[in-house]
Amino acid sequence: MNNALINLSSSSKCTTNCRHCGLPLSTIFADLGATPVSNDYLTEELRDGPEPYYPLRAFVCDSCHLVQLEDFRRASDLFREDYAYFSSVSTSWLAHASKYADQMSDRFKLTPESLVIEIASNDGYLLQYFKAKKINVLGVEPCKSVAEFAIREKKVPTKIEFFGIETAKRLVNEGFAADITAANNVLAHVPDINDFVSGFREILKPEGVSTFEFPHLLNLIEKNQFDTIYHEHFSYLSLLAADKFFVTNGMRVFDVEQIPTHGGSLRLYVCKTDALWQRSKNVDVILEQERNAGLENQKIYKTFEKSVKETKYSLLELLIGLKRQGKTIVGYGAPAKGNTLLNYCGIGSDFLEFTVDKSVQKQGMYLPGTRLPVKSPDAINILKPDYILILPWNIKEEIMEQMAYVRDWGGKFIVPIPHAEII
Repeated sequence: MNNALINLSSSSKCTTNCRHCGLPLSTIFADLGATPVSNDYLTEELRDGPEPYYPLRAFVCDSCHLVQLEDFRRASDLFREDYAYFSSVSTSWLAHASKYADQMSDRFKLTPESLVIEIASNDGYLLQYFKAKKINVLGVEPCKSVAEFAIREKKVPTKIEFFGIETAKRLVNEGFAADITAANNVLAHVPDINDFVSGFREILKPEGVSTFEFPHLLNLIEKNQFDTIYHEHFSYLSLLAADKFFVTNGMRVFDVEQIPTHGGSLRLYVCKTDALWQRSKNVDVILEQERNAGLENQKIYKTFEKSVKETKYSLLELLIGLKRQGKTIVGYGAPAKGNTLLNYCGIGSDFLEFTVDKSVQKQGMYLPGTRLPVKSPDAINILKPDYILILPWNIKEEIMEQMAYVRDWGGKFIVPIPHAEII
């Protein structure tokens, strides 16, 4: 999950046409200024050096309603071999993956002869659960560090490469036609949606099923989750937009579920156009929900930026007030969304002493832009801060349970989204 799967060119030319339908983009959804790449953490040696910044501006297509970033096409700046995100760090995400494996195995009657392929398989967090059921698995993951971890530590066979239509055709020729494909939180990371989606059409067996999970654009808007906008996320998806690009590329959505992950997501069930799967009423329910919310009109997109600014103001007012009282504040987590929040709001070492993260790959690094040090969670117990700003707010319950001991000294939590709140 959370990886780009199409190789980008090295050109820095900005693309101002819709990445699905090709029409010019003119309606701005959110302009968050210029920021560094959110997952480009800095080492001790690099923290005092120069750092590239890029405009972080999202548009909405007036025709197909796909919300998307400008494409600056710098693969080396966005996705590196030593990608720092390891999915298995989150216990709640592992529980979600385990439940998914159970649900898919039961619903589609998977057997030891079945094949499950995950695109953006990361460290094997999901496929390990299918493997435990004696079901054949294959991961496709372009980032070498996490893919090698999956192969070495979890014994999950993984192809270290980008995914698209040519990759899919080659894998089928090698005997890897899928009964089920999973693509969790990866559609947003794909610059060429049409090529990517076409790859699923090619790799599925005739009655095979692809599932796609992604944060729901409607939740992003209604709950002001603007921090999920960052350079590695090229698109922000509604069912209205997704339905269009699946149909264009020879596939169709036959079922959809609303799930709680990442602040509210959709899980789409997609098959080839001529497959026998019957369309569920759930598809029309969600489409109607989006239409009633105004996602086919431009007004809701044009007014979103006002809510973004209000969240920035409320968070800064809260933090400034606490600092004037002499309170100590630290961050919890080093997620990409947190780097968008901190850089857009201008929150650095003047507000936070440091941040912590369970991922040993991030510990000892520095956040892009703010240069805040990332430490082990043990650092919180040593400093005993008054407040902890939870940057991965989507798993705030998990974090507050892990850190319940801070209440021993009166420590409290701050959640920044959808508005600043002390818990």
